[in-house]
Amino acid sequence: MNLNGKKVLVAGAGKSGLGSVALLQQKGASVILYDGNDKLNIQDLKDKLSNAENVNASMVEILLGDLPDEVCSNLELCVISPGIPLDVPFVEKLKKYNVNIWGEIELAYRSAKGKLVGITGTNGKTTTTALVGEIMKNYFESVFVVGNIGIPYALMADKTTDESVTVAEISSFQLETIEAFKPDVSAVLNITPDHLNRHKTMENYGKTKMKVAMNQESSSVCVLNYEDEALREYAKDLKCKPLFFSSKTKLEEGIYLDENNDIWCSYGDINKPLMNTSEMKLVGIHNAENVMAAMAMSIVMGVPLDVLVDTIKNFNAVEHRIEYVTEKNGVVYYNDSKGTNTDASIKALEAMSKKTVLIAGGYDKGSEFDEWVQAFKDKVKCLVLIGVTANKIAETARKYGFENIVFASTLKDAVIEASKAACEGEVVLLSPACASWDMFDSYEQRGDLFKEYVNEL
Repeated sequence: MNLNGKKVLVAGAGKSGLGSVALLQQKGASVILYDGNDKLNIQDLKDKLSNAENVNASMVEILLGDLPDEVCSNLELCVISPGIPLDVPFVEKLKKYNVNIWGEIELAYRSAKGKLVGITGTNGKTTTTALVGEIMKNYFESVFVVGNIGIPYALMADKTTDESVTVAEISSFQLETIEAFKPDVSAVLNITPDHLNRHKTMENYGKTKMKVAMNQESSSVCVLNYEDEALREYAKDLKCKPLFFSSKTKLEEGIYLDENNDIWCSYGDINKPLMNTSEMKLVGIHNAENVMAAMAMSIVMGVPLDVLVDTIKNFNAVEHRIEYVTEKNGVVYYNDSKGTNTDASIKALEAMSKKTVLIAGGYDKGSEFDEWVQAFKDKVKCLVLIGVTANKIAETARKYGFENIVFASTLKDAVIEASKAACEGEVVLLSPACASWDMFDSYEQRGDLFKEYVNEL
């Protein structure tokens, strides 16, 4: 689509929205920054634009509140931020005017060059994306790591070349608005309940995740978790080649973990163990799965085995994902603020080898907490609860006979209460099993504050 001189609406002024504004201006488009909240301060938005990378703020029109018909009738395109649901009134109005609606990654994809690796899944996306990015950087000269990991794809798209490799973490919200987006290698790490307040059903959520591979052809590969039954079913309908990894099953073709914790590769001419999980700095079976997925993608991309194995051995956990903070009075503190759903939090608990005081709770995404509480077993000693879901979680815990529950009004109070409950040789783990938006701007802010409060103890 030639956007030179065309009017384009950018909905949302977050990172992806501002990245979209920058890329659209590079393409010669006339940009309107839009938000349906007419209570926002226009000067604040102007300041955000002025401080945004590669944005000419003076050339951006700002529009708040209702979307006028005369604006809709002149639009070529709307680039919508992933946090905005597609069933809101202004989107319905745009559809009546036959305005194309893309997400930022669709806009970026159509402007980018080179090879693309697209990674999605409920849990493990950020760790796997960061790891694949490191592996690629240790082999290819020009590598960009973008998407849900924090760097808008749109900001990097015009910097890519035919020789570049882009590694993109893609959320389900971002996948809702793709059309042409087509990775050379894709991966769906797992599908477990999350964001059902937006996707409504697991079927909708699963199908949205699988859109990462919808445009791939028979010559390309989608990497999938063999232990996820839904993914084995979805694999049957793929147009591209499925390549599985497994933490429990020996595979005829794929990457798998054996009973000695050796990671085997059986693909193409390779049929041998590549490394043992004891050689990794990452902990937990979920991270072994992330590593196997990263191996599969890297091998398909042509990275030599010695490069990927050396990179994995030296790779540290990403920030906010089972991140070691410090040890105080014999108690070790871990920050797993990125554990924003029950499955992620279960994996964090499974990675703990000692009695654990667990800090949890937050924004309610419509999740149920039964399986999560059942995973406590004898490991969780005390549950410290914060946020909107605190009472809901407490009721579920009591239903299963767990009574050692402490409520805290702030995260700082929760850290103090957890430090009182933990004894020498035990662990305090922040793994909320909930999003952060009731009390914080992001899970990053929640994790940073947790680390700050722990270090103040």
